[in-house]
Amino acid sequence: MKRLSPFVRGMRDGVPIGLGYLAVSFSLGIAVKNAGMTAWQGFVMSWLGMASAGEYAAIEVIRAGAPYWEMAIITLVTNARYLLMSFALSQRLDPKLGIGHRLLIGYSVTDELFGISIAQETPLVPRYCYGAYLVAIPCWATGTALGVVAGNLLPARIVSALSVALFGMFLAVIVPPAKKNRIVGLFVLLGFGASFAASRLPWISSLSSGTRTILLTVLLAAAAAALFPIREDADE
Repeated sequence: MKRLSPFVRGMRDGVPIGLGYLAVSFSLGIAVKNAGMTAWQGFVMSWLGMASAGEYAAIEVIRAGAPYWEMAIITLVTNARYLLMSFALSQRLDPKLGIGHRLLIGYSVTDELFGISIAQETPLVPRYCYGAYLVAIPCWATGTALGVVAGNLLPARIVSALSVALFGMFLAVIVPPAKKNRIVGLFVLLGFGASFAASRLPWISSLSSGTRTILLTVLLAAAAAALFPIREDADE
């Protein structure tokens, strides 16, 4: 049997990811619609952003009418994990690979695409990544646009119910590591409690939701790193 080319293998592995993206980004599109944005704006945002949590945070900032600098900071904080993923992928690439390929690969680093890319043989072939991106990115952007269109057609109650799916996705991300590590679970609960308290306290509640999220993220992450540092030999 003839071995598939890296590009075709990437497309094959990107199909289930693309289908998942289509469903999740549909819920994101409903949030885009609720923020007063058009289907085209949601499509472009998802094509360029490619980050569910980061896009949702940006959408909430847009809805709140916050300034651009706040959107830039909260998106950077929310997507900070992609910096670590990019560092890991860079170690799997051919050292002679040009900057253009590196930028294109870094552009579409997501949790799922990182997972299938890091599992490939070293050195990682850029064509494999491009094949996966060719399937996943259009599905993500198209799902967002469809969510906006459907959000304009469906009754308000159904739209409200479907929007819960995005929060379900977030829970699916944080619950497994919280169950495996009690420290992570503790800080997840602290995050919930601190977020609720921040929305009620006299001074901090007057800040926008985006600013509160930035402050709580930095404070809780710094506390976790200081109190429970991860030793370098922990993964060995």
